[in-house]
Amino acid sequence: MDEGVAMAGEPGTIGPNDRYVIGIDYGTLSGRAVVVRVSDGAELASATHDYPHAVMDTVLASTGRALPPEWALQVPSDYVEVLKTAVPAAVAAAGIDPAAVIGIGTDFTASTPLPVLADGTPLNELAEYADRPHAYVKLWKHHAAQGQADRINRVAAERNETWLPRYGGLISSEWEFAKGLQLLEEDPGLYERMDHWVEAADWIVWQLTGSYVRNACTAGYKGILQDGEYPSREFLAALNPAFAGFADDKVAHEIGQLGDAAGTLSAQAAAWTGLPAGIAVSVGNVDAHVTAPAAQAVEPGQMLAIMGTSTCHVMNSDVLTEVPGMCGVVDGGIVSGLYGYEAGQSGVGDIFAWYVNNQVPGSYVEAAAQRGIGIHEHLTDLVKDQPVGGHGLVALDWQSGNRSVLVDHELSGVVLGTTLTTRPEEIYRALFEATAFGTRTIVETFNASGVPVTEFIVAGGLKRNPFLMQVYSDVLRMPISIIASEQGPALGSAIHAAVAAGAYPDVLTAGRAMGKVDRAVYVPNTEAADAYDRLYAEYATLHDYFGRGANEVMHRLKAMKREAAAA
Repeated sequence: MDEGVAMAGEPGTIGPNDRYVIGIDYGTLSGRAVVVRVSDGAELASATHDYPHAVMDTVLASTGRALPPEWALQVPSDYVEVLKTAVPAAVAAAGIDPAAVIGIGTDFTASTPLPVLADGTPLNELAEYADRPHAYVKLWKHHAAQGQADRINRVAAERNETWLPRYGGLISSEWEFAKGLQLLEEDPGLYERMDHWVEAADWIVWQLTGSYVRNACTAGYKGILQDGEYPSREFLAALNPAFAGFADDKVAHEIGQLGDAAGTLSAQAAAWTGLPAGIAVSVGNVDAHVTAPAAQAVEPGQMLAIMGTSTCHVMNSDVLTEVPGMCGVVDGGIVSGLYGYEAGQSGVGDIFAWYVNNQVPGSYVEAAAQRGIGIHEHLTDLVKDQPVGGHGLVALDWQSGNRSVLVDHELSGVVLGTTLTTRPEEIYRALFEATAFGTRTIVETFNASGVPVTEFIVAGGLKRNPFLMQVYSDVLRMPISIIASEQGPALGSAIHAAVAAGAYPDVLTAGRAMGKVDRAVYVPNTEAADAYDRLYAEYATLHDYFGRGANEVMHRLKAMKREAAAA
């Protein structure tokens, strides 16, 4: 640690020589800023700003025009508003002198790309393109490029592209290349007008510094950058002749390593945030990967699950191998010196929210209100003491498709076993269990591939539900450790900011000083785990039946839905 960074006093106190960093976590619906003390990672205050446009998945806000199925767009100016509102509010709430802030770091959902001009102007901000859906940010859960992803995978397999095994054999419709190919084929004029196809993680750093630096994490996991190279022009031309220059002309740019400074805070961004111009701004990062040092989950074998609207599973290993259906393996993708692996589930908290918002009777909501608790807590209380299997149900957690290990967003959800006596809380529990079974599928696939999972650590908002965490522990037959922070990604971004500012020599060292975790908070119950083994066997049968080609009904239904929408 630099001599200029003083040791802090008691947690929650502010010393005259303390130094601070700001971590900003850009989530699906909001951005949150956290003020963190450099010496020990104490989180002094936070503030959140909800995106005014939220997620546009049914209509385009500028026109009111309906969007096709599987679309999910955002407005980039909403991200800038987080800098203007949440950052000053967090600093004010912390009661610190802004001059004591030495760095700022950010993280983002991924892959969340947008088309921009050479100066970074988003195309949707040009009047002539405001009514064009493809001019906007494509959020991570934009799945309308599945057809393009299928073609990428087929052509890559036919050509034996060497990078394909690094992604478990499949490229996702959520990633940069599938979404870029969709843009080309559905709005070629806009594609030509675009100078850069830039990740929101890098665009927001561009707004902070005035310089465009592409972060190594997103480039490796979502942009098919392996061993310093993107897919070849020949491969891209085989997808579409007009796509040949996509990597060279639209994507390739200077790569910044994690923990490095992408630049310094510009005068404009200093005016937005109230922070000193010239302080370090760290290279952008992905919300899941940036959380690993905050949870002290960077050693080989430690799998970190960031559980929110979706779940992202990341872990380090000293072994490079292929894990079927993984989202990618990148050298130094989480921390320098180790191979970073990623897998995930496209829907977790989103599934619970969908069910509560659309399937739970109003009487349940009224009962929760009378008890003075939320509907999720009420449903949990109603069913948490039911014996495992007592509901007679098994579900598939594919309401938002399957990210790992099938990598197929044409799949959809199932709840099997309902009767006229099935209660809403029982379906709610079955959905809990389904997401745990999905995680177990991922863990078992890693284990079988020679990348053993030896510890399971949870971050994200869903860690607040003790019953859900116990279900995961029982299903996985593993202890569950919990990050000791309510703002894991923001804390991780702050850790990277501290390194970029020179307060620590590297992310590992900063994580040991600033990260925090409670070990083995939940441990498996043997009786429950035995019962869950039986339920998991049924889940696995359904998983393979619907997900591995025995019955393509889900794909046929999605096709019918698109046909009906087009008509």
